[in-house]
Amino acid sequence: MSFFPGNDPQPGDALACDAIETLIIPNAKDIGGFEVRRALPTARRKLVGPFIFFDRMGPAILRGDKMLDVRPHPHIGLSTVTYLFDGKIRHRDSLGTEMVIEPGDINLMTAGRGIVHSERSPEELRGNPMAMSGLQTWLALPDSKEEVDPLFENTARDEMPVLDADGVSGRVVIGAFHGLRSPVKTASDTLYADIRLAPGARLQIPADAEERAIYVLDGEVDVLTDRFPSDRLLAFRPGDEIVVSSERGAHLMLFGGASLGSKRYIWWNFVSSSKERIEQAKEEWRTGRFDIVPGDEEEFIPLPEG
Repeated sequence: MSFFPGNDPQPGDALACDAIETLIIPNAKDIGGFEVRRALPTARRKLVGPFIFFDRMGPAILRGDKMLDVRPHPHIGLSTVTYLFDGKIRHRDSLGTEMVIEPGDINLMTAGRGIVHSERSPEELRGNPMAMSGLQTWLALPDSKEEVDPLFENTARDEMPVLDADGVSGRVVIGAFHGLRSPVKTASDTLYADIRLAPGARLQIPADAEERAIYVLDGEVDVLTDRFPSDRLLAFRPGDEIVVSSERGAHLMLFGGASLGSKRYIWWNFVSSSKERIEQAKEEWRTGRFDIVPGDEEEFIPLPEG
């Protein structure tokens, strides 16, 4: 999805619990009746493992002319991960892919050297109110894979392993967690899990992944002596086993993975280890050298000024 014009997230207050390295409070931006909260990147923290961008979309009810219409736009140096809880999105890209993204599926689009895509509410569903809620995240590619050929892959929710024990339920979306492994393949070590805690349940997060964080989608969670409401990103200190509990129940995303080991620059929809490569991509989009999106050739998002 396009880089929404949201405000930068803000750091949270000081914590009693030193297991939490960073607390991020995302700022909300209303985009035509559709609220988006951006949790990454921030001035204090750009990455958690390969995750360099983390947006919560909605929840919202789309009506009338307020349907989702993200015009064709380019990406380089990253993989976009679209994960919906409610609603549907028609994805088209410059590879010729066209499909409707369903709730619970994972759509992994690897841009590599360059791809263009659009995301719109399906034509056949327009005219009626539609609930929309989900996550849009970006995975920065490792140095050796920043310029790979673009690729689009869809994995249905039924293919993902299910967590269900001691009040903890959900799916391992990417990577491995508690002995379960997702079939989704990524360019580097990545962890992404959709988890629900029943009232009183406890989730143990081992120190297997080098970098780990949770985003609280609904409810409240406790980590040692601190309690956190929804729409908070908690990045944990490496090397510690973490226990997250919830007195009344909660819904959260666990994410992270191996550190890339090198700096990343991000500008608009472009991610790269090289400022010069981003400048090149800007010029290529400005001069029309990216591929077009079959079936969505009439519109595009211009390069931002500045």
